[in-house]
Amino acid sequence: MRVSMWVALIVAALLALLGSVFVVNEGQTGMVLNFGRVSRSDIGPGLHFKVPLVETARVFDRRLQVLDSEPERYLTSERKDVSVDFFAVGMIKDVRAFYRATGGDESLAVQRLAPIIRDSLRNEINTRTLQQVVSGSRAEVIGRQIEAINQGAATMGVRIVDLRIKQIDLPTDSQVIQDVYRRMRAQRQQVASALRAEGAEQANTVRAQADRDKEVIVAEAERDAQRLRGEGDALAAKTYAAAANKDPGFYAFQRSLEAYRKSFNDGEAVIVLERDDPFLQYLKSDR
Repeated sequence: MRVSMWVALIVAALLALLGSVFVVNEGQTGMVLNFGRVSRSDIGPGLHFKVPLVETARVFDRRLQVLDSEPERYLTSERKDVSVDFFAVGMIKDVRAFYRATGGDESLAVQRLAPIIRDSLRNEINTRTLQQVVSGSRAEVIGRQIEAINQGAATMGVRIVDLRIKQIDLPTDSQVIQDVYRRMRAQRQQVASALRAEGAEQANTVRAQADRDKEVIVAEAERDAQRLRGEGDALAAKTYAAAANKDPGFYAFQRSLEAYRKSFNDGEAVIVLERDDPFLQYLKSDR
């Protein structure tokens, strides 16, 4: 009976000891609640004690945490849309304020911090042009808003150490995208028009040169043809003259036949001549 009692006492003592001890690791901070009310906070790393059944220990990570968010759309000073993707780096600064504001729920803290960061960025981007937002110094945009963001984050016991912009895009349904595409089309059309004009100019030059070459070739061919025809006519005349000298009667007869052929070639010619006209001498019958 005494042995079992001692065993029970030892077990109870161990349970009480285990229930009264908690460990805070490096990079963490501890807090003790007394019936749900914060009695001690900002407890550093090490082995700590609490009253069993009366006090409850909570341990939080005090290292830097990345607070990510969905891309947000903002308007620049020219009323143009931009989509900004950002993330914040923060840590728990006051664990007592953090617990009172969020009940120790880190996801709730992220949800409440996101609107504060978005509103601060909106105030900064609204005062800048699209060119300043896209090509300007992002550190300057962020640096001016860290203090304002921490003023809102301090109510939750959180401190934002850094804020980074991952990407700045133009929304696909934004008027800016359409303006960019329209400007690109206009530039391409301008280049195409210049190339077409240059091509047309070169084509006209080639055509003009071809026309000049054609005129020169035709003129030279006509000159050569005239010369050849003249030489042929001279040779023919020389040949006819030689034939006429050999047989004048036959030559006269041949020339008359050629004249008849040309005169009555179409079969409808009518020639009115005197009956004794020499032109008809070879058409008369000897009988």
